[in-house]
Amino acid sequence: MRVSFASATDTGLQRSVNEDDLSVREDLGLFVVADGMGGHVAGEVASKAAIEGIVAFVEATVSMSPDQTWPFPFDPALSANGNRLAAGFRMGNRRLSTMTASSPELRTMATTAVAVLIDGGTLTLAHVGDSRIYRLRRGTLERLTCDHSWVEERVRAGLLSEDQARNHRDRHIVTRAIDGRENLEIDIEELALEPQDRLLLCSDGATAVLTDDEIREVLSRDSSLNDLCNALVQGANDGGGPDNVTAIVLEINAV
Repeated sequence: MRVSFASATDTGLQRSVNEDDLSVREDLGLFVVADGMGGHVAGEVASKAAIEGIVAFVEATVSMSPDQTWPFPFDPALSANGNRLAAGFRMGNRRLSTMTASSPELRTMATTAVAVLIDGGTLTLAHVGDSRIYRLRRGTLERLTCDHSWVEERVRAGLLSEDQARNHRDRHIVTRAIDGRENLEIDIEELALEPQDRLLLCSDGATAVLTDDEIREVLSRDSSLNDLCNALVQGANDGGGPDNVTAIVLEINAV
């Protein structure tokens, strides 16, 4: 497997602190974006702590196989990589729990997170909240995650249209987040990769402004991955986006 990647982040038009965070670990095949919530400092702390937990666990278990003794309950319904990501998310969640217990000013902090682990021709993804993962394949854009948000639930129920959800006053309310509480629920999925697939991991600072058609147009360009990342961030800012914007773009060169 050969993968090219680029990343970009920006504080947005109305923010002085970037509550987003990201990690690109080509050596592990691991890429993560997190979008913190909870105020001036708390959101920044939450996204960083969650990512540190995810990366630390995946790094510590990189050489483990399903027939070994794992340092956590192994879910037989998931692959080894699915278990690694799920446990990594829980480790990040545990870090937030420890920090909030000792620092009252951080008790409202939480973060969304999306992560992909690339192993050979298989993509394992994990997801909590309303940050997103997209795949562009042969000109067709597909969203690989389903937002854990109030408006998304109403879109799925047929109570709101996509356009109504995009402009709804409650569009930023998430129904699931890494917040230090017990019983964190994580969406895990595995997909086959193909050469020339392009993947986008991004915070909702991008998707609250850019439509899926606009994202597809950018990702379809014959440009460097750095240019694509910067175009997504700039497009969100040009559209008046007030929030932090973070994007990682990956291209699968060979499987």
